Amino acid sequence: MSDINKRGYAHPEVLVSTEWVAQHLDDPNVRIIESNEDPLLYPSGHIPGAVEVDWVRDLNDPLRRDYLDREGFEKLMSRIGVTPDMTIVLYGDKNNWWACYAFWVFQLFGHTNAKIMDGGRLKWEKEGRPMTREVPQYPPTEYRAPERDDSKIRAFRDQVLAHVQAGKPLIDVRSPEEYRGERLHMPDYPNEGALRGGHIPGAVNIPWARAINPEDGTFKPADELRKIYIGEAGIRPEDDVIVYCRIGERSSHTWFVLTYLLGFPKVRNYDGSWTEWGNLVGVPIER
Repeated sequence: MSDINKRGYAHPEVLVSTEWVAQHLDDPNVRIIESNEDPLLYPSGHIPGAVEVDWVRDLNDPLRRDYLDREGFEKLMSRIGVTPDMTIVLYGDKNNWWACYAFWVFQLFGHTNAKIMDGGRLKWEKEGRPMTREVPQYPPTEYRAPERDDSKIRAFRDQVLAHVQAGKPLIDVRSPEEYRGERLHMPDYPNEGALRGGHIPGAVNIPWARAINPEDGTFKPADELRKIYIGEAGIRPEDDVIVYCRIGERSSHTWFVLTYLLGFPKVRNYDGSWTEWGNLVGVPIER
């Protein structure tokens, strides 16, 4: 029984260890994908055989503020050599927050055979495992995806406003400074992105990284996560929950924790997040 299976997660199968990945480097039915905030990391060295999915270039529409459409997703998956039945394993920097973001986008298109490498790039490097600068080339595939489904795991601003008016729970996963309205961006980053600071009324502040063991980037066990999200935040497993941050990337990490590790059945990510809410005319804001 692996360490992951001992942590009490609702869906331990969505996580794989660095050891598992090391054993499947040559598995033709597994595609390893690196997704980072820092675009310089992948070319400086990555897991052998891993392809890169860049969140700006590959996952977002180049003009509208939205994600790629079905055709764009099919082209992406074809280019990186993925078939619909292939297992994809995502990992990256920043304790896998961008990997979880990519995972969330992939779920909009129904690629459920997806996993996160627990500990991400940090753990792989700390263990001294092999890295390469060689960019793999895989034969293009004929990937067919369903239309993007935004109805189950994505929330839009009007839905969030209705959520607030109904008194339903929201989790703001940003830093306490952002939550209090003292900053408009993460600490150590430029202040930009919204005209107003604060948080959505009724939202509780649980910074996303609290779900992570800081020493190796792995996820905390389920009992510790329940203390944070149920004990402190007062969220019940049966609740209809919306999570948000600044552009939806940090909150996708919390969405992953609540949905897969704790098994909450109804969690949506508001990817418009504070860059939309903090710029909207007339919506309520608290500080």
